[in-house]
Amino acid sequence: MSSTDTLTPSQTSTNAQVLDATTHANIHDKLARALGIKTAQVNAFVKLYDEGATVPFIARYRKEKTQNLDDAQLRALEKSLNYERDMATRRLKITELLSTQGNLTDELQTRIDNATSKLELEDIYLPYRPRRRSPAAKARAAGLDVAAQAVLTQEITPTDALADYQVQSSITDDSGNEIEVDFSDITKQLAGVQAIIVDEWTQALALLDNLRSGFAKTASIVSAVASEEKREVGEKFKDYFEHSESLARLPNHRLLAMLRGRQENVLGLKIEGEDAPFIEKIIKHFEIDSKAPDARQEFLTEAATSLWKDKWRPHIEHRLLTAKRLTAEADAIVFANNLQHLLMSAPAGRKVILGVDPGIRHGVKMAIVDAQGHVMLDSEDKPVVATVYPFAPDNKMDEAKKVIDELLSTYNVDLVAIGNGTASRETDAMIKEILAANSELQAKSVIVNESGASVYSASELATDELGNLDVSVRGAVSIARRLQDPLSELVKVDPKAIGVGQYQHDVNQTQLADSLDKVTQDSVNAVGVDVNTASPAILAHIAGLNKNVAQQIVTYRKEHGAFDSRESLKNVPRLGAKTFEQAAGFLRIHGGSNPLDATGVHPESYALVDSLLAQTGKALPEVIGNDGVLNTIDSTALAANDDNISVTAIIEELVKPARDPRPEFKTANFREDVNSIKDLSEGMQLEGVVTNVTAFGCFVDVGVHQDGLVHISQMANDFVADPMNRVKPGDIVSVRVISIDEKRGRIGFSMKPESEKPARPAAKSAESTGNDEKVSRPRSDHTNSKRPNSSRPATDKRPSKSRGNRQDKDNANNDRSKAPRADKAEAPSKMGTFGALLQEAGVTKTKK
Repeated sequence: MSSTDTLTPSQTSTNAQVLDATTHANIHDKLARALGIKTAQVNAFVKLYDEGATVPFIARYRKEKTQNLDDAQLRALEKSLNYERDMATRRLKITELLSTQGNLTDELQTRIDNATSKLELEDIYLPYRPRRRSPAAKARAAGLDVAAQAVLTQEITPTDALADYQVQSSITDDSGNEIEVDFSDITKQLAGVQAIIVDEWTQALALLDNLRSGFAKTASIVSAVASEEKREVGEKFKDYFEHSESLARLPNHRLLAMLRGRQENVLGLKIEGEDAPFIEKIIKHFEIDSKAPDARQEFLTEAATSLWKDKWRPHIEHRLLTAKRLTAEADAIVFANNLQHLLMSAPAGRKVILGVDPGIRHGVKMAIVDAQGHVMLDSEDKPVVATVYPFAPDNKMDEAKKVIDELLSTYNVDLVAIGNGTASRETDAMIKEILAANSELQAKSVIVNESGASVYSASELATDELGNLDVSVRGAVSIARRLQDPLSELVKVDPKAIGVGQYQHDVNQTQLADSLDKVTQDSVNAVGVDVNTASPAILAHIAGLNKNVAQQIVTYRKEHGAFDSRESLKNVPRLGAKTFEQAAGFLRIHGGSNPLDATGVHPESYALVDSLLAQTGKALPEVIGNDGVLNTIDSTALAANDDNISVTAIIEELVKPARDPRPEFKTANFREDVNSIKDLSEGMQLEGVVTNVTAFGCFVDVGVHQDGLVHISQMANDFVADPMNRVKPGDIVSVRVISIDEKRGRIGFSMKPESEKPARPAAKSAESTGNDEKVSRPRSDHTNSKRPNSSRPATDKRPSKSRGNRQDKDNANNDRSKAPRADKAEAPSKMGTFGALLQEAGVTKTKK
């Protein structure tokens, strides 16, 4: 489903149609209580939503009806509404099935009505789900139910209960189909009787609840390497090769890491827990100890053991792990928040930009885009692109500088956008040398996150847009456009390839895609789109549009020229009245016949604007942006004309027409003497850019090809409940280096002020406690001291930064889920080092 092919009216109302008015009313009341809003607001949203209105449209143009619910509230309402409708529909179906079977009781109905999740509903129905080929079903079909009931209700041995049993020549199931079973001897008959008893006992749902709760408190999850040959290929999961911890206290990120290890056949997972106490509870519940004779008691005890070990424990383990996984996935889909901040990051604006895709062996690829984002053409109408080879093995530095200087001078470049991949800092240093050597050049270099640029370069969309350019150069164009307008360029890349997520490949992909689509749609509609320059990729995210209609708009534009008015959009094939209503307000036309088409005022309100103008006695061009005149308008006189329209909102839009909600453009200043992890030293103060925010902290790029972790405990001196409340991707922050693990490519940062650090201890303890931990050495007197150069390796093998999803490619670089150390209890003084930070995050390596 595409971003705007969200739920159509028919799709959203499918479940709604089978529910009665009382159920709808109950759902609406429940949502109002849960979200802290009025039932009338829920009712208004549902009516609009079921009629096909999109969330961005309702948030912007139907504020009066929903009493000013914002897009975040509406998205939460949308998600909860669909979930509750699904739940209500499933409740109805399960009730109907149980009633048809003759199994529906008041107790079951109460359980169904009180179920709070789909998992719980399915648990209720599970014992009654028809299983025609189950051992119990076969035994019943063979006529063993009489003996089973005798064992349950009479003081008789199981063998005596079978004394009158006659083996049937042919056995059929409840559909009349013949089944092959063999109950010819007493052993098989006893097994069949026991299967029927166990199956009947599975309906004791209250007992199952009690056992599940008790098992959940004591169970542990254990992971182990699947086989010895997996040790080397599964190196990134080595912290889970021999790992065990409480399932109840297992952090979400560690569970996702374990599940990925199992998915890749590197790890084996199992749940460990006791059996005896739970079997005893089953025996007590069914009063088996009081049964006579002894042979009957022993037989029923065996049935209780089978019920636990063969039926309930596997089900409970699966249910607990599933519930934990769903919770972990929901938590990991915080990626959607990171994506929103990245999409809404500040645009450099209409500037001429030299895009630079750094490289070593394959050269530095370059392309210049104009203020509109088009690749510039030279005097011969050829794209302005180039490739230079300033680094080893070619070492053509002088030639490269000459080419770049000529490009910057000839095309009056305003900004140089340098991708942050391999050789980015070396390329940045070279560009700065060129700018410093030529005072006539006014350009400024900026490092740009290039994650996903290579994915775009090889995409069908890139072929359509830049078919005349080599694939290797398309990345440079994308990097330039990202600086110019991040939103317009990033929508062309699969969000999971952008690299601002945690475990995005481990969560439910349908839910993740839906979440990311909605975030993208909200971001695009918040900014608006110039319909005469927009790509199909960004148009597809406009409320009411989809990929097909977006392409139709671009095709029509190519054939008929630029749109002169929003009204002319109605001529586009497949763009009907309802689609126009949803989309028109978010589509901008600059320099058209109607100035209102360049604003966020919806065409349905143009007549109302005329009424407002009549109050001022001025023409529209004199009023737009003139808050002095607009503030004199009496909005109350017109507010009652149409309850769909907020007159105040229209006036606010006219005061600041098409205001861009994104922040002002600014860049981080990376230190020129810090180009790799080898150049870092503890205590060094740096400026960097937040690249990713997780549940346990944030990652910051300081220009050394490896993002460093600011653990949640190092983000501020006061308590930080949620890192997202303090920083977001794209923020420029000041960090201090507190730990370096060059071998594993790990950097620990702190955002706490240096002055707040404790005084340096009089004496140091051991210099090192292992491969990944060092004793904390707080510095109040050398905040910028450097490690002696002699301690560095002679060779400078700088790790390259992946263009793809660097957070997700190895699970060890970002999250680094580890087992708790068994020997750490005596070392609270080590908190503050990187190893200790990871321990606080619950990701410290286990020593064997």
